[in-house]
Amino acid sequence: MTSQPIAVTALTRSRPLVVAHRGASGYRPEQTREAYTLAARQGADLLELDVISTADHVLVARHENNLAGTTDIATRPEFAARRTTKVVDGERQDGWFTEDLTLAELRTLRAVERLPDLRPDSAVLDGQLPILTVEEVFELRAELAVELGRPVGLYPEIKHSAYFAALGLPIEPVLADLLARFDQNRSDGDVLLHAFEPSSLATLADLGVLAPRSQLMWNGGRPADAGLHDPDYAWWSSQEGLAELVRRGVSGISPDLSMVVSVNEDHSMGSDTGLAARAHEQGLWVHPYTFRAENAFLFTDFRRGDGGSEGDATAGDDPAVKGDLAGMVSAFLDVGIDAVNTDHPDLAVATLTPLTP
Repeated sequence: MTSQPIAVTALTRSRPLVVAHRGASGYRPEQTREAYTLAARQGADLLELDVISTADHVLVARHENNLAGTTDIATRPEFAARRTTKVVDGERQDGWFTEDLTLAELRTLRAVERLPDLRPDSAVLDGQLPILTVEEVFELRAELAVELGRPVGLYPEIKHSAYFAALGLPIEPVLADLLARFDQNRSDGDVLLHAFEPSSLATLADLGVLAPRSQLMWNGGRPADAGLHDPDYAWWSSQEGLAELVRRGVSGISPDLSMVVSVNEDHSMGSDTGLAARAHEQGLWVHPYTFRAENAFLFTDFRRGDGGSEGDATAGDDPAVKGDLAGMVSAFLDVGIDAVNTDHPDLAVATLTPLTP
C-alpha cells in the first residue's frame, strides 16, 4: 500500500485508500485491538474509530455512547441500577451510557458483536475483548506501522459533539491534545478526522488542529447541531455547501453510499448523483461509507446465493451470505470515489490491488 504519509495520499488522491470501518469489523467485534490489528495486517491504510467520553472525561473508542448493543453491560448486575433513558441527538434511547461510567468501570466491560446473526464467527469472541481508550488506539497505530513497515493511519470520528459539550465533556480539546502528544497535529501526518456536526470541525480548526478534516453526511438527514434554520446535508452536498466547506478549510466529504450513487426502489443500484464530480471540482476528496460484504448490506445487483451464483431463484435470499463486494466497490470506483470505507478490508485490498501500481 502507500509509502507516503496517509494525509498526503488522501489530499492528492493519488490512489483510493482502504478505510477499515471500526477495524476489520466484519470479522472481529468492532473497535477492539483484535479488529484493528487484523485490519492493518489485511492491508488497510486507515483504522476508523469513533470517539466518545466517559464520566471522567477520558476518550474511548465506541460507536455510540449507549453501551447496550456492543458490550456485555446488560449481563452485569453491578450496573443494573445505571440503566436509564436519555435523548441523544434527538433520539430517545434506553440503555447504559458512557458519560455515566468512569474509565475504571468501563474497563470491567467486554465487547460483544453488534450483528451476531450475520457474523456468528465474530460473536464467538463475545465477552473476551476489552474496550479501548482512544489513546490506546493511537499507541496501537504506531506499533502496527513499525510492525508492517508502512504508514498506518487513523480516522477518528467525533460522535455526539454538541451533546457531550453540553455535559461539560467536550471531545475536541482532549482529542487535540492527543494529536499533539503523538506528533499528529499536522497536515502531512497519518491522521484524518471527520464528524457529522459542522460545529465540531469548526471547533477543531479553532483549536489549531492541522490534521485534514472531512464532513460526514447522510441522505435525507441534517446535523445534530443544526438549528431550525440551519442547512441540512442536502445543502452541504450542493455546490454552494461544498464551496462553504472549502472556505472553512475542510478537506473532504464522507457521504453515505446512496448520496454518491442513487438507490432504486427495489434497492438495486441507480445512477451517479454527480456528488463525487462536484466535490472534486472543489478539490475535496470523497470517502463514502460503508461497504459491507453481506447480502443484507449490498445493492441487489451484487447479492449472491450460497454458492456465489447470480440470477437464480435463491440468489440473495440469505442476508448473511457474502455477495459480490468487489463488484459493488468497482462500480463506485468508476464514479470516482477516493476511499473504500469497509468492514472487510481484505476484500477491498484485493479489489484495489490490480489497480495499484
